[in-house]
Amino acid sequence: MTTKLAGHLIAECLVAQAVDTVFGVPGESFLAVLDGIYLQREKIRFIACRQEGGASFMAEAQGKLTGRPGVCMVTRGPGATNASIGVHTAFQDSTPMVLLVGDVGSDFRDREAFQEVDYCAFFGPSTKGFAKRVERIDDANRIPEYINRAFATAMNGRPGPVVLVMPEDMLTQPVTAVALPRVEAVQPGFGAPAGAPLRALLMQAKKPFVIAGGAWSPQAAQALQKFAEQWQLPVGNAFRFQDTFDNHHPLYAGDVGIGINPALAKRIRESDLVIALGDRLGEMTTSGYTLLESPRPKQKLIHIHADAQELNRVYQADLAVNASMSTTAEYLQAMPAPADVAWAAWTQAAHADYLANLQPQALTGVAEGGQGMIAMPHIVSVIQQHLPQDAVVTNGAGNFASWTHRYFKFHGLAKGFKTQLAPTNGAMGYGVPAGIAANLLTGRTAFTMAGDGDFLMNGQELATAVQYGGKSIIVLLNNGMFGTIRMHQEREYPSHVSGTALSNPDFCKLAMAYGYNAERITKTDEFEAAFIRALASGSGTLIEIMLSPEIITTRQTLSEIQRASMARLAAQP
Repeated sequence: MTTKLAGHLIAECLVAQAVDTVFGVPGESFLAVLDGIYLQREKIRFIACRQEGGASFMAEAQGKLTGRPGVCMVTRGPGATNASIGVHTAFQDSTPMVLLVGDVGSDFRDREAFQEVDYCAFFGPSTKGFAKRVERIDDANRIPEYINRAFATAMNGRPGPVVLVMPEDMLTQPVTAVALPRVEAVQPGFGAPAGAPLRALLMQAKKPFVIAGGAWSPQAAQALQKFAEQWQLPVGNAFRFQDTFDNHHPLYAGDVGIGINPALAKRIRESDLVIALGDRLGEMTTSGYTLLESPRPKQKLIHIHADAQELNRVYQADLAVNASMSTTAEYLQAMPAPADVAWAAWTQAAHADYLANLQPQALTGVAEGGQGMIAMPHIVSVIQQHLPQDAVVTNGAGNFASWTHRYFKFHGLAKGFKTQLAPTNGAMGYGVPAGIAANLLTGRTAFTMAGDGDFLMNGQELATAVQYGGKSIIVLLNNGMFGTIRMHQEREYPSHVSGTALSNPDFCKLAMAYGYNAERITKTDEFEAAFIRALASGSGTLIEIMLSPEIITTRQTLSEIQRASMARLAAQP
């Protein structure tokens, strides 16, 4: 039997799981694994990122794009703690991911050795924690078992992150073990025992509404579309899963998340049957648990999820079904519908509300024509017009993301490709590395909407893009502040600005220093030509838009928020 280093076996096991790209920052604690990747370099590559937070975001994006665990590899202590933001994102976003952490040697363990961390305590698995599972590989011959269990755990039930800790001395041990075959996700079945009561509830409904989110394959999304068409159901996409159902489809009702269309929120509250498919119905999707009241919604609720632990956890459903979206959608598309449904007008009105919400809203006191006076709805319409249908659109966290959330029409997974990467846990700094990862992994156009505060969280990863021949188009909205927090600040403590103002670098010079092209826009009519140039460029491009601080949301200006807050405070006894 052939003897090899345990670190080389790790690389072979990753290849057996069809991993062709690992994101990370190199560390001396896992040199043997890096050597194993070198030996397997025709099958797998290591993308050396500039900070572990960016690397873990790239791996999380990889999991979203592929449906299989994205892989991040970091060193002990600071490396692992830096990477924790991507692990938390993967947990709350239900994204399959494996974090491999090089650790102190076993002979130094429990002495608070250099950079030593108790990873089971730090990442400890729980419904409120970081990871689904945390394990340490002490026996090198069991590496294949640990790797396969990590991938299975990351994919099965509610997908999420798994952390594997690799002691440095273990990785240099000689082993004869071999990699195990690739593992596949278990698909909990959906059948007649659940289908019959679901159909009965639908037949009794007058105002049904579907909320779709979570992990979907293109095939499952296509089946969902057929089900909705046969039953003429209005469909809304859960928070930051806006590509689950095609936004161009006449049955689409809008995104159910932050900044929800008030007409859509009203419609969901008035619904008599909500069918939640794949989404766990978290705080953002439910507008702080108000669209559906907990624990017993006013609407009848059908909740279908791949993880039984997510069912009846927050909401007591009238019908709770533990099933994957693949088996659910396959069953539902074949479920016979009546010749005429009672809610056709309801569905048409839901789509009309969505179309009305696409119309730009007048922002009092903010006019076109001067410095920083940018018509953002028009900017998004230009992006919509010129981006390829299969482009991947990414963003981090901040009010800036609301412009694409409201005005951009995402092509759905039913078209055959995933087009949105966004953090449902609200992690700033996600968009830039996610866009770079999307381009490196798929070769497709990657477009990122970023804010000035958001960009500087992980802007260093432009160096990673340039080094590995990747590129993205970044539209950076520069309003000189942490806009979301300033909005809340003006609402709660009007005119008391504290901690939210930003002094920014010259973003264009910064991007060019990394190797990106860059342009600055101060007027709306300058944008289209710049965006067309970016699409045609052979390298990445940053387009900085100097945005008025007044344009704080898609519905209100900063002054309007402040005036309303002052009036509220004045009215208090």
